[in-house]
Amino acid sequence: MKGNTEENTGKSMDGKMDERLMRLALEARERSYSPYSHFRVGAALLCGDGSVYTGCNIENAAFTPGICAERTAFAKAVSEGKRSFRAIAIAGGPEKGHPAFTAPCGVCRQVMAEFCDPEGFRILLGAGTDETQEFRLKELLPFGFGPGDLKEECEG
Repeated sequence: MKGNTEENTGKSMDGKMDERLMRLALEARERSYSPYSHFRVGAALLCGDGSVYTGCNIENAAFTPGICAERTAFAKAVSEGKRSFRAIAIAGGPEKGHPAFTAPCGVCRQVMAEFCDPEGFRILLGAGTDETQEFRLKELLPFGFGPGDLKEECEG
């Protein structure tokens, strides 16, 4: 019996990982605490070592203390010592509706810029496991401010 390889499924290993990430993001979306907006978002963050951290949006009556799903996933991963990231899958949408393509907010994009290579970090937006759009961080944050902007220039 053959395993699920690219040769016999027609899907690349990245494709399989993308499907897994989106499935995990959809599952995380179900754990969202969003009693005010009723807009649920889930995220699944793929680390450089292959581990995955999930997050959901968590709202607060005061609104400002709320946190997005993407930042929840990053906070969990970074607090566990992770510093290398390859991709994130995001699934969002109305509480009672079908998931919709939901792009990360500006603050989440800035957090991604802190930790991720803008050219290589992949952002998958999903309206389900079969409906995804892929972007690089640089496409969603073309003039991002990152750690490199704070490095002192060497004088020769």
